[in-house]
Amino acid sequence: MTLSVIAVGLAAMFAALGSAKLAKAPSMVARAEHVGFTAREYQFIGAAELAGAVGVAAGLWFTPLGLAAGAGLVVLLLGALVTHARRGDGLVEIAPALLFALATLAYLVVLGTV
Repeated sequence: MTLSVIAVGLAAMFAALGSAKLAKAPSMVARAEHVGFTAREYQFIGAAELAGAVGVAAGLWFTPLGLAAGAGLVVLLLGALVTHARRGDGLVEIAPALLFALATLAYLVVLGTV
């Protein structure tokens, strides 16, 4: 039950974020510019987030795919944390990436114990 809740929540969050980046939502374009990316570069990040969302959800049926997707998302989020740190962003800007990273790590821990 816990795994399902975490997986569905993560998949939904990453699908929403990835879709917004791919669609070049104004808020995502502004974030891209803030961290020094073009909107096109941010779309690649969005595609990775969408792939991760699918992989996390699929991990409910095929554990190796879920582990790979979760690990990929953690690497992506570590990149986000480094990018924000280099920009000198404060906790408000860093918090979403940090919380998503922690949630993804929790998913990996729970998935790894199934």
